[in-house]
Amino acid sequence: MNDFGQENYNWNQASLALSQHGKAYVLITIIGITGSTPRNSGTKMVVSESDIFDTIGGGHLEFKAIEFAKQLLASNKDCQQIEHFQLANQLGQCCGGTASVLFECFSANAIHIAVFGAGHVGQALIPILAGLPCHITWVDNRAEQFPDNTKHFTNVSQLVTDDPASEVALMPENTLYVVMTHNHQLDFEISHEALKREDFHYLGLIASDTKWRRFQQRYKHREVSPQLVQRMNCPIGLTQVSGKLPMEIAVSIAAAIIESYQPLLVGNEHARSAKNNGVAWKEIKQLLSMQNKAEETRKTKQPSKKRVCSEVKAMPSATAQEEGNSE
Repeated sequence: MNDFGQENYNWNQASLALSQHGKAYVLITIIGITGSTPRNSGTKMVVSESDIFDTIGGGHLEFKAIEFAKQLLASNKDCQQIEHFQLANQLGQCCGGTASVLFECFSANAIHIAVFGAGHVGQALIPILAGLPCHITWVDNRAEQFPDNTKHFTNVSQLVTDDPASEVALMPENTLYVVMTHNHQLDFEISHEALKREDFHYLGLIASDTKWRRFQQRYKHREVSPQLVQRMNCPIGLTQVSGKLPMEIAVSIAAAIIESYQPLLVGNEHARSAKNNGVAWKEIKQLLSMQNKAEETRKTKQPSKKRVCSEVKAMPSATAQEEGNSE
């Protein structure tokens, strides 16, 4: 069973689930073959840090492909690379053909959202966030609050715990925190733990004006830096949205989060453009040339066998010669 609790994910389902979870993976595609190979061109498989989905035919070819994919995963960078494998000479497979394989590495997603509270607003917010390129940890101390219709979201991890505030310490750097539990004291403890870390990217707190004033006083008594408190988003969401329905609040919060994480995406794009040049045309030309030579070699060998066969077929048998002589 894989990380998603499924046994029979194919490469397509796996790539979608891994993307939604923000996990790194390599999509492997056979893009060209000559001669006899285990699988045809277009066959795909996916390799993640802990799982393998589908197959490109097994054997030494697949072993070497997985080994190379693991090397790409270790770099955690978006990249594309083409490798050419000679099944007989390099890999010792009796097929004897060649396979050109495209490796597409997708790095882990850095966006992580922690939602504390599974009340009406949380239940409206999670389906919206689940459609974004991020991973979500949804925390509450009441198991019955998590609705059944949200369990199918592959990028949402539901966490039931008696001490939600202690989970803050386990969140990755640059987490976006949404604090809106059913308990004011719990909201304070969670937000205080996030402030103590100082490495949050976004910290939103659902609160009335009175609640917010009291919290600021309590932060001051706990000697929390005023600069850190100023980084908080309270009231949470967009100020332009004044609606109080759970869905209205949820949409407002989601919009604020999307606006907040854009710098993270821009940073990733800049890194990708600087470090990922893709596959050069020169490399593709060399690969095509190798394939063409291999194919020409294979074709020149086959006709010689056919000519021998045709000569044998055309040669009259001894019996036929004798019959011809007797005539």
